[in-house]
Amino acid sequence: MLQLQEAGFSYGGRDILADVSLDVAPGSFYFLTGPSGAGKTTFLRLCYQALMPTRGIIRILDRDVRGLEREDITQIRRRIGVVHQDCKFVDHLSMAENIKMPLQVSGRSSELDDASFHDLVSWVGLSARMNALPNELSSGERQRAALARAVVMSPDLILADEPTGNLDWEMAQKILRLLIELNKMGKTVIIATHDLQLIRMAKSKIPARVLRIANNKVQLAGADL
Repeated sequence: MLQLQEAGFSYGGRDILADVSLDVAPGSFYFLTGPSGAGKTTFLRLCYQALMPTRGIIRILDRDVRGLEREDITQIRRRIGVVHQDCKFVDHLSMAENIKMPLQVSGRSSELDDASFHDLVSWVGLSARMNALPNELSSGERQRAALARAVVMSPDLILADEPTGNLDWEMAQKILRLLIELNKMGKTVIIATHDLQLIRMAKSKIPARVLRIANNKVQLAGADL
C-alpha cells in the first residue's frame, strides 16, 4: 500500500523528515503522533503527493512517486481519501454538493447513484443537513462531512490530519468509530493526532499501531500508550 525507504524531506536547508523507512500493509490502521511542528502534516502530504521526497524512495500503491507523470499522480490520488485539519468547503454550495465534488472533478459523478449517496450521508449522520451551507454546520458536522467527501470515491487509503483536534470527546469518538468501520471494510487508515486517549480507545478495538515522529525520524512506538 505504502512504502518508504530512507525517505526524507528538506525545506530551506533544514530536514523536516529524514531516513524514514516504513511498510504500510493494505488494511492496516496507524496513528501518527509527535509534538506540534514535528512533521506529521509533512508526512501525510508526502503520502498523497502534495510534496515529493527530497531523498529516498516512496512507493504508493506499488508506484514509485519519482517517475510519475501528472496523469499518473491524478489516478493515484483518486484512490486516496484525505481529511484535512481545516475542513475547507466551497461556501456557496450545499454540503451535498461539496461532498460530491470529488466525483464531479474526476468526471465520475454518474458512478454514485442517489441511494448510495444517501447511504453515505446517513452513515456519517448528516441526512438532515445536506441542504445546509458549510457555515451553517457545527464543527462536528463539518468534520463528518469532510470524512464523507474523503471517502465518496471509495479510496483504498484514508489519511486524516488531526480529524478530532477541534471536537469534544463525544464527537471525537464518533469520528473515530467511523474510521474504524472503514478499516474493518478493508481500508488502510493513517491518522495524525495528539490525542492519546483516542489512541487508547482505538487500540482496545482493533490492532492499531502507533508511529511517533521525533528528531525528524518516524519510529514505531512501544505498547505503553
